[in-house]
Amino acid sequence: MRNIAVFASGSGTNAENIAKSFQADDAARVVVALANKADAGVHERMRNLRIPSLTFDNNVWAEHPEVVMDVLEGYHVDFVALAGFLRQVHPMLVGRYKGRMLNIHPSLLPKFGGRGMYGMRVHRAVIEAAEKESGATVHLVTDVMDDGDIVLQGRVDVSEDETPESLAAKVHEVEMDIYPRAVRMMLGRLS
Repeated sequence: MRNIAVFASGSGTNAENIAKSFQADDAARVVVALANKADAGVHERMRNLRIPSLTFDNNVWAEHPEVVMDVLEGYHVDFVALAGFLRQVHPMLVGRYKGRMLNIHPSLLPKFGGRGMYGMRVHRAVIEAAEKESGATVHLVTDVMDDGDIVLQGRVDVSEDETPESLAAKVHEVEMDIYPRAVRMMLGRLS
């Protein structure tokens, strides 16, 4: 059995989706969620699934990654999925989970990625650039934000009357489809 941790900062829909997709799985399961905000919606979603969730403030994530590492080791975590986690992951954690840590980004990387490109900012930039398509990218996490090898992408058309909100909804549907599949693919490579 592979143990998965999810890192989240917000509502936790991607984290919940991953957790639910592995509920009936004998090969893997989400065992803990870690967040950098005490009021993040991921806590309630995990509570409803009976999965522990913990909060570490931004100082711990930046200056004391060993605290996070201790928790991950305590839960025997084999794999990490960043699910709307709006922090750069400390190099110590990236190194420890090299090849076993994924992130999802709401664009077709390498376009519209990097520092400051998240949420509605990405969708506005896509529309302002008059892109004909957008989507979501699941990629390996490295020390450089949104720069790891691409594992899986899903695409959507961008209509002429697209709004950031409508594009976000379309991309979110793609995320719900591709992220659990990408996690499953990567776990298969570990076996």
